[in-house]
Amino acid sequence: MFKKDNWDEILQALTANPFRTILTAFGVFWGIFILVILLAAGNGLENGIKKGFDGIATNTMFMWSQTTSKAYKGLPKTRRYDFRNSDVTALKAAIPDLLYVSPRNQLGDFNGTNNVVRGTKTSAFTIYGDYPELIKQQPMDIIKGRFVNQQDILEKRKVAVIGKGVISELYGKEEESVGTYIKINGINFMVVGVYKSKQQGGNAEQEQKNIFIPFTTFQQAFNYGDKVGWMALTARDETSITELKPKILEIIKALHSVNPTDDRAVGNFDLYEQFNKVQSLFNILKIIAYFVGTLVLISGVIGISNIMLIVVKERTKEIGIRRALGATPAAIRGQILAESIFLTIISGMLGIAVATGIIAILNMVLDSMPPGNDTMFANPSVDLGVVFVALIILVGSGLLAGFIPAQTAINVKPVDALRTE
Repeated sequence: MFKKDNWDEILQALTANPFRTILTAFGVFWGIFILVILLAAGNGLENGIKKGFDGIATNTMFMWSQTTSKAYKGLPKTRRYDFRNSDVTALKAAIPDLLYVSPRNQLGDFNGTNNVVRGTKTSAFTIYGDYPELIKQQPMDIIKGRFVNQQDILEKRKVAVIGKGVISELYGKEEESVGTYIKINGINFMVVGVYKSKQQGGNAEQEQKNIFIPFTTFQQAFNYGDKVGWMALTARDETSITELKPKILEIIKALHSVNPTDDRAVGNFDLYEQFNKVQSLFNILKIIAYFVGTLVLISGVIGISNIMLIVVKERTKEIGIRRALGATPAAIRGQILAESIFLTIISGMLGIAVATGIIAILNMVLDSMPPGNDTMFANPSVDLGVVFVALIILVGSGLLAGFIPAQTAINVKPVDALRTE
């Protein structure tokens, strides 16, 4: 532990030329400030983007049938085929690592083109036929009633779950929706639940205007037979859907006599693969943030080292006197290193404090924004581990900045130092 005299000497040396000390310390301050701000900004952007995946089972792929592009087993190319209920059973039996295989059917496109009537009001919505597990794959909250259940599937009940957007167009302000009836393509369905989509972004409003009915009811009511429009497949946590995808496509192609090399016959979207690409992007951004911040910090450390060399030059005579009075090289070196570390840590901690203050203000501004805001920036922050690493960097930087000046100081012979004017 340093004595009071040591601390007095450090403060006296650094305050002898305050303007020079401030300019020198600014390099380290700016370096650590930039590092913390860049990391916080990267985390904020990552959190904002990941909000778009909130509630979604990211280990999921979507699959649909397309026109074949190659002839196979006597069948022509440009042949159209459809998935069937038996495909779902076959996939579940062949690939136990699949957690959910959800067949889906859909009336209308994503803008809604089907007439839905309630009393004197008519509007257009997209109608989906789904299984109960969909709610675990797609982000939505049931705010009234319930979602489709297994009994609805078995008994082919004519029930429907509607979105908040459907209510705003077919119901009055205070009117109760659960238990009422709506008519879809001339068929009555009882409303058993109301959902609110968690999705954000450009399609968020449209996602509130969908209607979900039991998959089996959909097939029967709208004469789909055993046709499946598309599927949502989710793998178990220990296995990625990307690893299972080749086997899934192989099974589907075999079931429908599709050429094994026909890559166009089965359309698919691998959500897990896209999510990993996003995650890789943010990992790269973190590396860039560390790289840029470290370079700026190094420039500040070099500035401190240069100033300490000047300080040592100015104090040559003082060092000579101390050496003549019996001060050891270790004592001289320790004093110079202490001054360097002290200046580095103080300026670095100030940089961390200012950056933390700015991040706190930014979080307050983001928190004050109204709910449902579609900003792709959320909760910018830096964890405690980064601050701890920054402290280690600061101590190491201080030692590095003071090492050369310290060696220069102890290499000065007392006689030569005393002759210096």
